[in-house]
Amino acid sequence: MSAADPQFQVRLAESEQDMLAAQRLRYNVFVQELHGNGALVDHENRFERDRFDPFYDHMILVDTRRDAAALEHVVGVYRLMPGERAAAAGGFYCAGEYDLGLLVRSGKRLLELGRSCLHADYRGGMALYHLWNGLGRYVTERDIELLFGVASFHGTDVEALAQPLSYLHHAHLAPPELRVRALEENFTSMNILPEDKLDRVQAVREIPALIKGYLRLGGYVGEGAFIDRPFNTTDICLVMDTEKISEKQRNLYTGGRG
Repeated sequence: MSAADPQFQVRLAESEQDMLAAQRLRYNVFVQELHGNGALVDHENRFERDRFDPFYDHMILVDTRRDAAALEHVVGVYRLMPGERAAAAGGFYCAGEYDLGLLVRSGKRLLELGRSCLHADYRGGMALYHLWNGLGRYVTERDIELLFGVASFHGTDVEALAQPLSYLHHAHLAPPELRVRALEENFTSMNILPEDKLDRVQAVREIPALIKGYLRLGGYVGEGAFIDRPFNTTDICLVMDTEKISEKQRNLYTGGRG
C-alpha cells in the first residue's frame, strides 16, 4: 500500500474472492465495454476467464473504500506469467497470435503480460501509475529481462486504425532480435500508410494509454497485427528489454525502487 495514497493497494490476488473480483472487472471491460467473448466466459454471473488463468499471477489494484463482499474492490488488473511456467500452461497465451521463438530462444528471463484493464471510473488518474509501480516491483524482484504481451485496439477494421498502426510500424518496430511476428494464418500488415502520409499527432492520439506507457519506457512492437474477432480487437505484440530502460524511466516505473 502506498503511504501517500492509502486508498489503493497493489498486490497479487490472494483468495477466491480476489480472483472472482478480477474476473468480474475483466468481464465489465472486455465483454460489456468491448463486446468480446470466449469459450469460458460466464455471462450469467459476469466473469471473464480462460484456460490460462490458473497458471498466472493476477496483480490487482484494490480500492480500499469499495465493497469486497460485492466483488467491487478490484479496480485494476494485470495478468502475469513468468517464463518458467509456460510449459505447464501449454505455452504462452501470446503464442496463439505471435511466433515467440526469438524470445524463447534468447535464454533471457521472460514475463508475459496480459488482460490489463482498469475500471472506467479510474482511468486518466493515478490508478494506472499504481499498477505500473506494482509491475515494476514484480519485475525487479524476479530479475525479469524481457517483458512481452499483446495489447489491443478496439475493433477489427484495420483501415480505421491505419494511422496508429502505421505509426507504430514506422516509429517503434522492434529490432530484428526481438521482432516477433504475427502468425501467418492471421498476419495483418501494419505498414498501411507510407511514413510521409502519416498524421503523427492523430496517430499518437489514437494509441491507447497503456501502449503509450510501454513506448515511453522504450518498448517496441512486433511485426504485423493480429485480428482477434472473438474479442473484437486488433492486437499488437509489445516487447520490452528491461536492460534498456534508462535510470530516469526506471524510477518512474518502479517508484524509485530498483
